[in-house]
Amino acid sequence: MCPDKKEWRPRHRFLASAATLLLHVFLLSEVIADETAALTLDDAVAQALAGNPGIAEIKARAEALAAVPAQEGTLPDPSLNFDMLNVPVNSFSLRREDMTMMEVGISQTIPFPGKLGLREKAAQHEALAAADSVDEARLRLARDVKQAWWRLFYYDRALNVTADAEKFFQQLVDLAQARYRVGQGAQADVLMVKLELSRLKDEKLELIGMRHGESNQFNVLLNRTPETPVRIAPQATVSFPDVRGENLQTQAGERNPRFAQRHEMLDAAKTRVDLAEKDYYPDFTVGAGYAVRQDTPAGESRSDFASIRLSVNLPVYAGRKQAKAVDQRRSELLKEQYALQDEHNKVNGEIAAKTAEYRHSKEKLALFEHEIVPQAEQTVSSLMAGYPVGKVNFSDLLRAELTLFQYQTQYWQSLTRTQQLLAELSSLAGGEVGHE
Repeated sequence: MCPDKKEWRPRHRFLASAATLLLHVFLLSEVIADETAALTLDDAVAQALAGNPGIAEIKARAEALAAVPAQEGTLPDPSLNFDMLNVPVNSFSLRREDMTMMEVGISQTIPFPGKLGLREKAAQHEALAAADSVDEARLRLARDVKQAWWRLFYYDRALNVTADAEKFFQQLVDLAQARYRVGQGAQADVLMVKLELSRLKDEKLELIGMRHGESNQFNVLLNRTPETPVRIAPQATVSFPDVRGENLQTQAGERNPRFAQRHEMLDAAKTRVDLAEKDYYPDFTVGAGYAVRQDTPAGESRSDFASIRLSVNLPVYAGRKQAKAVDQRRSELLKEQYALQDEHNKVNGEIAAKTAEYRHSKEKLALFEHEIVPQAEQTVSSLMAGYPVGKVNFSDLLRAELTLFQYQTQYWQSLTRTQQLLAELSSLAGGEVGHE
């Protein structure tokens, strides 16, 4: 089934106009300037990915590790030496003794064949794992931004619902006072609705405070100063794809960078084991030198000397050194194997839990949208029509309106939660849910 996508637009009485919403956004302690552009969800994610310092930090680390493989796969620097040999200490003459000479030489250490390649290969896997960590961080950041954006979207809608309820209760105040003046109503009705109106004002202040705190955190994600005014677009494209846990788990195994990172670290650990086993074999050092001798005091010439050197290190402490290194690397390999399996279990478990929650929220949203809220609206309309002529008890009308107010708020909570869960599932699956 194709994902159900639609652009949100007001359809019920409680889905008020954008103008009313903006009026209450202006009531926030943060003042939104006219020139401040409304942030869509896509704009917010793009801004966060472009400027978040956390992403830049991880990316810089990955770039640093990308420069390591070439270093690991290169021979050690050669050594150049200058020597004065066999100089007599009683005269420090360079001519008196036949074996006195000046020598220049060069030497190069050559690891046993295969060691350099294994070192470079291990470093390449670690560099690729670091690159995957950048992708993972970008997915996490996009998820956090989406969830924060939808929370702000909910606060704006809740403020809008509160504004509608305030208007309705003010109408009730006027109506109850008019009936009380002509002796058809009770003063208690007027006091009761005024109390509810005051309570709504308190809830509005609480919503404004929560939105202000969420705006601060949202700005941090976008690498902006916390006090920057945040204006959320009054319309949003919502998606309700048919989510299946098994498909998402398969997608996660193929696309989630957390798994790719763990696989690279596992391959690096395997290579480190091979390298540790190679350390049983010695490395070589080759060198050459040329020694110059000066003429004798009598003027006789002396022949210069040339030399060639070859040396190897002897792994005579293999039982305490190389063998222990192999044990260490094998334990590290086991650690990475367990870490990969644990990552699979965690991600699959999270996908299963979030999928079930998403389906529940989706069903709850449909129930509110198609049954509960319309029925509550019809009930209020019917009671409102009967109250002015004395056919409806005032407390019943007040209770019905309060119930409608709660259902409208719960509708927006369910809508917001479905979109937040999709953001979480997209992060777990390594890509947008419902898209190829």
